[in-house]
Parts: sequence; structure tokens; C-alpha cells
Amino acid sequence: MTTTRHCPALLVSAPASGSGKTTVTAALARLHRREGRRVRVFKVGPDFLDPMILERASGGPVYQLDLWMGGEAHCRQLLYEAAGAADVILIEGVMGLYDGEPSSADLAVRLGIPVLAVIQAAAMAQTFGAVAHGLASYRPGLSFAGVIANHAGSATHVRMLVDSLPASLAFFGALPRRNDLALPDRHLGLVQAAEIADLDARIDRAAELLARTVVSDLPPAASFAMHTAPVPSPWLQSQRIAVARDAAFSFIYRANLEVLEAMGAEIVFFSPLVDGALPAVDSLYLPGGYPELHIGTLAHNEAMKSAIGEHHAHGKPIVAECGGMLYLLESLTDGRGQRAPMTGILPGHAHIQPQFANLGLQEMPLPEGHLRGHTFHHSHMETPLAPLTRASDTRAGGHGEPVYRLGRVHASYVHAYFPSNPEAAARLFQP
Repeated sequence: MTTTRHCPALLVSAPASGSGKTTVTAALARLHRREGRRVRVFKVGPDFLDPMILERASGGPVYQLDLWMGGEAHCRQLLYEAAGAADVILIEGVMGLYDGEPSSADLAVRLGIPVLAVIQAAAMAQTFGAVAHGLASYRPGLSFAGVIANHAGSATHVRMLVDSLPASLAFFGALPRRNDLALPDRHLGLVQAAEIADLDARIDRAAELLARTVVSDLPPAASFAMHTAPVPSPWLQSQRIAVARDAAFSFIYRANLEVLEAMGAEIVFFSPLVDGALPAVDSLYLPGGYPELHIGTLAHNEAMKSAIGEHHAHGKPIVAECGGMLYLLESLTDGRGQRAPMTGILPGHAHIQPQFANLGLQEMPLPEGHLRGHTFHHSHMETPLAPLTRASDTRAGGHGEPVYRLGRVHASYVHAYFPSNPEAAARLFQP
């Protein structure tokens, strides 16, 4: 068996969030697909929305690479597997290149992946080269492939940007500022891929425009050593788990579902928005999403609310994360002040607020074992329930989220990453 695989790879980062990393990564993925290459794309960090866009662009699954949530060995395993099935690997970074702990730069250095920086070039000339030089030289040991200019102007402007770069930095191309390239967003990030009617057209246009200015080929292949994770024990053998998946509940790590299946579970999907009954299952998984955008539909689907209530009354497990937890409350009030009844399984109410309520990596010390994940929400929840425990936040002075239990309901704002502790995850779903 091959113990080392080689594949060209780039980690697409930027000086700051909002620089256009997702647009550029999607455009590169589509461009390579058009040229007949097999493309695998990853996302650094715990984001759910960017991977939806990147899956459409690449035509393949997108997994998270996170040194804290999943660990270095898990990241290396994912990359090793991808290198055996792809002609090029693209990794979209998180925030700015050096932001956070661990940062995109930490992952790039640890795994030996060159960085491609996306720099907003509007209203900038020679300073473009200075910014690129600073990113490339700030941390010793970082492999820096080059830059892409986003929101570039005329051909003359692009020429000025290219001329400003040090000879050691390659120019990978430019994208102009155009409304038909931008990806729409809302309070938790980008709009979900399925909600953007012309998404493929936007990605195609970006790929076409990038192709006109690309002057640098891919870097030499990176090396990915073999890492094989232990096969999880069949803790969920013969168990059927119903997973809510629709426009209201879509924040699901692909790796979470695969871990459950690797432990023997059969996954079936259902929609709290349109279905009138639950499939015959042993446990429920209610992930996060945007229930606040669909409170009327959720409130009026009495048949589904009753079915979930009956599932709970029979003592069957329910794992509810963030938006899934809000759906279990007595009521939810959206950002316009409209209040609607939810399932009423958990006592309490929640409302959406304009500002962030919490954001950060979290670790839950549960009776089943420690699970790592993250929290990211605009809602405020009030409940008389006393927390079973409270997660710890990785940031100094960060706010750890409470974890609630009521019967077999496990509920928290924390989106758990099941590969961080498969056995603990399995115990949450076991009858």
C-alpha cells in the first residue's frame, strides 16, 4: 500500500474575512473541473455554509479540516484519502490567514500546504504588493504560493498589481468587482446554496473571468503521508437514526453522518417543514439551521410536532443542536418580532437578535465523554431548565454554552463534531 501520496494543493486564504475566499475557491474548483481535473475541496474551521457552495462548484463532498475539533491525525487522514482520488486539492481557509487559534496558517505549516492569498485590490495599487509581502513573510516556515486579486479594475490596474509583487510571489489571476459574482449573505454567513437560484451561473462567470487572467500554474505536488483512523466499534449496530434535513435544518457535518454510519447506524432523512410523520426510527438528530426563517411553516405542521412529541414520550433519544434545540422549545420569535409555537418539548422561549449571542470553539464534558464542536448564533434563549453541564470555550474569557437534558433529549447551542469522540456521540443516540 502506498504510504505517501502526492497531489497539487493550495490553501486559499486572505488578510481578512469578507475578502472573497469562497468565491475564488469556487471559481478555481469549477475552472479545474472544466479542464478535466478531479477536484477535492475542504474548508478550514467549523463553517456549514461555505461547504454548500463549494460542493456545487467542485461536484464532490466537502469536509472540514480543523486541528482542534478533529485533530491533526484526522486532517491528515482526510487529505491522504483525497490525494488518492484527486488531481488537485483546494482548501478554503477561515477568517484572515493568521486569525484564530488554530489559524489557517497553523494548518498550512503543520501539513505542508502552500497558501494562495486573495487580496481585495479595489482602490489599491503598489500597496497590493506590500500586503502580499507581509502575508508571505510574517511567519517563517509558511509556504506561500502567490496571490489572486479580487475586485480588480481595468487591465491597466491588473498590470500595476502584478508589477507590485516581489519576484518570489506568483500572480494567479484576478476577478473584477461585479454584482453577478458576489455570493449573497445573511446573519449567519452566506445564503444556503439551494436558495441561490443562479448559483451555478455565478460560479461559471467567476471561473470564466478568472481564466482570462490566470498566469500561474499549480504549484508542485504536496506530499500526504498515510494516516488510517481506527475503525469505530459497532456501537450503533442496527439502529435507525432520523436526521432532519431541509431549508430549516441543514447545518450537518458530512463527517458526522459518516461516523454514525461507520458505527452501524442507518441514516434516514426527514423534513420538519413538509413531512407529516416520522420514519420508523430509534432516535432523532435535529441539527442547526435557520428555523427562524420558517417559523410559520414549522408552527403549522402540527402532525410533525406531535410525532416528535410522541417519540420523546416513548423515551427515545433526541439530539438537538442550536436551531434544532430552538425547535423543541415552546416558542420562537424571529428577527421581525413574529412569535410562533414550536414543539413544546423543552420549556422555554427564544428570540432572534441582531447581534451575535456567542461564537467560538467549545468542548462539552458529558457523562458520555467529551465532545468538541463550536457555537455560532444570534438567538437568545430563556428556560427554567437547569443545565446538566456547561461547555468550555477555547477563548480566554469566552462564554461556554449550557447543555440541557430532559429525559432522553440532549440539547445545546453547541454543534458537535462527532469524529472528535465517536463513542461519546454513539452513546447520545443509543436507546
